[in-house]
Amino acid sequence: MFTVIKRMEVSASHWLQLSYHSKCSNLHGHNWIITVYCRSEQLNAEGMVVDFTRIKEMVMGKLDHQNLNEVLPFNPTAENIARWICSQIPQCYKVEVQESEGNIVIYESDGKY
Repeated sequence: MFTVIKRMEVSASHWLQLSYHSKCSNLHGHNWIITVYCRSEQLNAEGMVVDFTRIKEMVMGKLDHQNLNEVLPFNPTAENIARWICSQIPQCYKVEVQESEGNIVIYESDGKY
């Protein structure tokens, strides 16, 4: 089994749609640390699980220096972001999203997303 891990820092803003009063309902930003885990028993024709550049292009290209409410079709919680990233990358089975020191979400795919 091969495992590929790509860690990136994404600067982005968002606001959350919440059913309770929270300062997070206001526009604010984070330097998110996003770690993507991909695995496969077999390598592709180039000898890779998935190209690191493809992971970076999908995550950084879509999210970096963006207002996440404008580019994602859902409430951009760390949980929803982690699940969405996992669904966008071939062979991805786990994504960690750290939005600030001490606040980390881990999403692990069950293959049904």
